[in-house]
This record gives sequence, structure tokens and C-alpha cells, in this order.
Amino acid sequence: MNISYDLYRIFCCVAECKSITLAADKLYISQPAVSQSVRQLEDSLGCALFTRTPKGVRLTSEGQTLYGYASEGVAAFSEGERKLKSMLRLDAGEIKIGASDMTLEFCLLPYLEKFHENYPNVKIAITNNPTPQTLELLKQGKIDFAAVSEPVLCSGFEKIPAREITDIFICSVKADIPDNVEISELKDQLILLESSTSTRTFLDSEFRKRGFSASPKLVLATSSLIVGFAARNMGVGCVVADFAKRAVMDKEVREIKVSDPLPKRNICIIRNSDEHSRAADELLRMIIEK
Repeated sequence: MNISYDLYRIFCCVAECKSITLAADKLYISQPAVSQSVRQLEDSLGCALFTRTPKGVRLTSEGQTLYGYASEGVAAFSEGERKLKSMLRLDAGEIKIGASDMTLEFCLLPYLEKFHENYPNVKIAITNNPTPQTLELLKQGKIDFAAVSEPVLCSGFEKIPAREITDIFICSVKADIPDNVEISELKDQLILLESSTSTRTFLDSEFRKRGFSASPKLVLATSSLIVGFAARNMGVGCVVADFAKRAVMDKEVREIKVSDPLPKRNICIIRNSDEHSRAADELLRMIIEK
């Protein structure tokens, strides 16, 4: 049975108003249109839904049964429309993001702060994983977008460069390492991230171009740890410059000016161009326009 939702909506309004005239006023349609809709619903269902009285109408027993179910459906549709409009106005909703510590701190955080100021009722959920796991969450539709550092393989997804980053080499201010050395001369002293990270993939590729393979002195889980270990003269750290900026300013570490510096790369936003929320669209607009 194919019956229009509007017929049920009008039926419920008449039942609540107990009057064709009052229902017409409430719905902003003509009285004949309301009467015709009620008759059409009755004809489709094969029974009378209202009994006409001098003061208006009242539900028949069949009408009471139908109203008990139809009113819940109409209320659910109305609530769904209300919540949808609220999400479109960004009075509600949720953004799900996959990001690393680096991309969160040095790319997303300022935009998340501004977004929260503008839309405080939108929830923000952030999943922290290495790039391969983050992209898998994107493929599964569990996040709206990923913020990852290059290199990144993202076939089938949209890739948007968001911020340029530079990888540098740092050592303790006590270390006797001159500037203008080649990276290969530091290979036995390197403190690097784990091999599962995109940063390590990038570095391994650059080292091979320079004719050697990485055999790090220390392998650590985060760039912040690398800065700390380098400051304690335990090796030469390789980190994104932003991580070492404060330590360099405070003279806890020193940047080694290598003769063959690493090329710049990008933090990128990766997203499925067809699957993302209205809230995610607005956050991405803020990032991309900046």
C-alpha cells in the first residue's frame, strides 16, 4: 500500500484539532484540501476514520487505532527534520578525525580552536594512529577525514596539502658536531621514529637516495621524545622543525646545518569526496581557505 506521508500528517493534525477548519488553519492549507486528504486516506484504507459532529470531528475506533501509530511516526519525522536542520546550522553534529600528534598540534589545533568557538555544540572526536591505520579508518568510513604527513598513498581519495613542514637534524649543545656535514656522516648517531610512521618512510627513502640505509642508534615512539633524548646528548635527532623550535630557542638543542638538507613535504588532508558531514565540510573549508 503506497500512501503519502502528507495524508498521515494531515490526518494526525485533524485528529488533534478535532476540526477540519482548525486543522486547515494550522497547516496553512484550504479546508477543502484537508477534507479531500482525509477522504483519500479513508478510501485507501477502506474504512471511516472520523465521525462528523456539529462541532467538528472525532475519531472512529479504527481512526483511534491508526492515530496511535501514525502520530508516533509523524512525530519521529518531525524530530528527524528538526535535528537535521540543527546539524545543517551546525547547532549539533559530530566530526570524526584521524590525526597524529604532529598533524594535530602543528596543523589542526588552531582550526579546531576556532571551530569550537564558532560551533560549541558540535562534538569533535579525534583518533590517534600511524598513517596506515588512519587511512584504513577512512576507508571503513569511521572518520570524516585524515590529517597525515607525506609520503602517503591514498588512491581513491582526495588529497589536499594543508601545511608545509621541514625535517631537521638536532643535537645537544654539548655535542661536538660541526655544521655543513652530509647526512650520511650522521648515520650511526641517528635517533628516529618507528618504521611504521610516514615520517620514517620519508626519511628511509631520502637516506637511500644518499647511498645508505638507516641503522638508528635509538628508535622512539614520538618526536617529543627524540628532542628530549637529543638534548641529553644521546644522539642526533631527526624531527619536524616545529617539534624542536622551543628547545632550540631555549638552547637545549642545536640544529645541525647539513650540506644536503632534506626536501620540504606537506601535512595533507585526506578525505573521501563523497562521504563527510556538514560539520566536517565547514572545518575543512576553514583549513583550506587559510
